[in-house]
Amino acid sequence: MLAAVRALTLKQFIYGNEQTGIGQVAGPVVSQSVVLWCEIDLKETIDVNTGEVKVNSNGGILRSIAIGSCLGVAAYDARGRIGALAHVMLPGRAPKSKQGEKSKYAADGIDELINLMTEAGSCRDDIEVCIVGGGNVLMRPDDSICRDNIDSTIKILEKNNIPIRAKCVGGTTRRSVFMDIEAGSVFYTEGDGQEKLLWQAWELSE
Repeated sequence: MLAAVRALTLKQFIYGNEQTGIGQVAGPVVSQSVVLWCEIDLKETIDVNTGEVKVNSNGGILRSIAIGSCLGVAAYDARGRIGALAHVMLPGRAPKSKQGEKSKYAADGIDELINLMTEAGSCRDDIEVCIVGGGNVLMRPDDSICRDNIDSTIKILEKNNIPIRAKCVGGTTRRSVFMDIEAGSVFYTEGDGQEKLLWQAWELSE
């Protein structure tokens, strides 16, 4: 997966064996096979676990993995190259008895996401989002939390006038979401599948 390559800690190179097509990570190699060189800019990967909200403006990777009924809300400011990711667990706003776990709730998590981005230098009008998750992975016929999370998150984003540029939600499959801050790219996986591009911010500042 691309995320696994991005997570390496040194600049290395990929070469491929002409006969097997198998790629390996290595330094310069003398081989009888055709050598395919591709330089990789390797970036820090920051995990965003359930109920967490994190921001990054240093060109790293934000990711939330194994998302079931939760939602990953990936927000990006192309002008400032600032990204944030909220891993929302529950719809609505946290009750008074859950104030220590506010960011698990859609309204509070999105509030914190916006605040972290503006503190990092974003203009609120420049924030765009993608949402991933909300799958009924246990396939319970009476389980409404998935749809409640999706509906609540969309409604809160609309109320805050934050555009949703892409989404991969619902169904019964677990998902993961990855945001490449420098490239302005959001990727996702479904089940054990390969990474796919969900959205690309084209208007990046030089």
